[in-house]
Amino acid sequence: MILGGIALAVDSLTAWLTYTMQRGSVNIRALFLHNLSDALASVAVIAGGTLIILYDVTWVDPVITIGIALYILYLALTEIGGPIRTLMLGSPPDMVGGEVVEAMRSVNGVVDVHHVHLWQMQEHEVALDCHVVLSAETWSRPEAVKREIKDRLRDRFTITHSSLEFEHEDRAHKDAELYGHG
Repeated sequence: MILGGIALAVDSLTAWLTYTMQRGSVNIRALFLHNLSDALASVAVIAGGTLIILYDVTWVDPVITIGIALYILYLALTEIGGPIRTLMLGSPPDMVGGEVVEAMRSVNGVVDVHHVHLWQMQEHEVALDCHVVLSAETWSRPEAVKREIKDRLRDRFTITHSSLEFEHEDRAHKDAELYGHG
């Protein structure tokens, strides 16, 4: 119980510190939840130790252990979505792909966009790569179109990493899928 009290003090302090820093970082949030779990486990250990000492209720020890394990499992299952999305290069959850495509299509000289890949590259960084079909008139100035597309992606969607492959409208992929490898 004494060690549980010391652990509770340390874990409460570190949980409070990490709580103030957790906004915007999945890593610091995971650290906060870990410290919070440890602090709650210390409370359970102190309560269990008190019950065992005062009332000789020894069955409370495995119940507390199972409760702590279930709580940790619950936290793991509810918090794993974001990191898995990033690790699996999933699409950003708060970004509408159709709006990104329309922003690129509305650039002067862009005929179409296809083969779009939009993914969560890092915790706060979205990446995009796609094929951009240029009109015959615009084919002579692809760098200007590229700059305008990249500026729109950065300004409207905070997409700062993009790879654009240009195709001439007369030689563009026919029946290409909008998204993915089709």
